[in-house]
Amino acid sequence: MEFLIPSRTARPSDDPIFALNTEARARAAAGHRTINATVGALLDDEGRLAVLDSVAATLREIPAREVAGYAPIAGSPTFLAGVTRDLLGSRPAAKQVASVATPGGTGALRHALACFLEHGQVALTASSYWGPYKTLADENGRTLRTFRAFDDQGRLDADDLERQLRAVLEQQGRALVLLNSPCNNPSGYSFDAAEWRRIREIAADQAKLGPITLCLDVAYAKFGAQPLDVALDEVLSLPKEVLVTFAWSASKSFLEYGLRVGALVAVHADEGQRARIQNALSYASRGTWSNVNAGGMAGIGRILADDTLRATVDREREAWVEILKGRVARWNELAKPAGLRYPRYDGGFFTTVFCDRAHEVAVALKEDGVFVVPQEGALRVALCSVAERDVETLVGAIARRVA
Repeated sequence: MEFLIPSRTARPSDDPIFALNTEARARAAAGHRTINATVGALLDDEGRLAVLDSVAATLREIPAREVAGYAPIAGSPTFLAGVTRDLLGSRPAAKQVASVATPGGTGALRHALACFLEHGQVALTASSYWGPYKTLADENGRTLRTFRAFDDQGRLDADDLERQLRAVLEQQGRALVLLNSPCNNPSGYSFDAAEWRRIREIAADQAKLGPITLCLDVAYAKFGAQPLDVALDEVLSLPKEVLVTFAWSASKSFLEYGLRVGALVAVHADEGQRARIQNALSYASRGTWSNVNAGGMAGIGRILADDTLRATVDREREAWVEILKGRVARWNELAKPAGLRYPRYDGGFFTTVFCDRAHEVAVALKEDGVFVVPQEGALRVALCSVAERDVETLVGAIARRVA
């Protein structure tokens, strides 16, 4: 007798990245030298979780009854206004949004899949994508289709994006495109101004075949070498046939992964469209998690609304960004001379080393005390969790194993 429905009987028990992190931590706890480049969280040079003291202090100041009470289904107005300001500043588009709070950026991606695609339809994303995109699509009765992330010059393969987007629109009459930049997880790649311009041109042209929702996953934007403005300058000029949305997360920006606070923000000039989108997103929230962490929204909302406090948080974050930049610079200094092949990497938590035998190599690296995440044709390396002093050892071990 089987109580689970057939589609749920073969689910894996754990996320493979979390499982590898657990294995690496157990090895380190047993006294063995370990370089753990698996976990997607910023750690200090002693392997401790990086935190922003001003954020922690603000969260402690939220009144107990505010923390304990139910938050509005759509999210705290102060929080949502702060997120919009954080994304769009004083641009006219900031007055043209529909938005809801979500449990982290993951919740925002869930809502994008559920609200802008029909059951059974496909979402389009780059071949270098965060593994849970597929999990989210699968769990919500959608599927994932990819375009080739990089062309032969190592840049965005815009031609394949155009081909695949056209095919999706011809197949189902609408498209949801998930783009994770700046600082793509897992590759570390950030689109430059020319690539964003090409994305805008493709979306504007293909929108004649059907509505396109462009969902920008900007979880790592605060850690990029270029500001989010580079993307905004292009995508906010798209025609009305393209809906621009943002999956925003406090997990990375405020180093508060466990707080589970995020938002989905949709931008459109038509008031009627915005009203319908707002209703759909609020209804979806009620039908899944109901409401988001009230204390978390109160704390993050207070920071986003207070210019002085926000500036303090920005300064604290910048100190951690500089530490991460040092690791990235050291990687770039050593990895190319060592013969490693990887995309342009100028900031962010991760990079990807191209490798034909990724799973085999990842297993072999464990013997060296080095833990990375194997993927199809590549190894994801989380520099966010590796001390700069260990980068040389990390590069050397990978170079020996992929040779």
